[in-house]
Amino acid sequence: MLTNHLKIIALTILVQVGLAGAFWQARAQAANAAYAAMAPVNEYLMADENSEIALARSGAPASISDGAEIMVLGRKGFTTAVKGTNGFMCLVERGWGAATDEAEFWNPKVRSPICFR
Repeated sequence: MLTNHLKIIALTILVQVGLAGAFWQARAQAANAAYAAMAPVNEYLMADENSEIALARSGAPASISDGAEIMVLGRKGFTTAVKGTNGFMCLVERGWGAATDEAEFWNPKVRSPICFR
């Protein structure tokens, strides 16, 4: 009787390990399939600075974002487009704001406004 219980426990563990391995392998393959590498820099840039400023400001209520420093992404990284007066900073995050193993990490279409203090 004891050996049957041990066999069932061993089989259960093997099945669980196999399912977990399959899950992580499928997740890794999905992450690799979507956006496996960085796109050309131009794809991450917005058409014009005013559009990026407007999107960045939408990351907080106007009572905060109107006085915030606004950063915009350019070919050499983020630069200050609007000097702030209230200690807040707003910008538009790209996909690389996520964890590096996320499938959308290099997606050039991901744009999300956020403000910090």
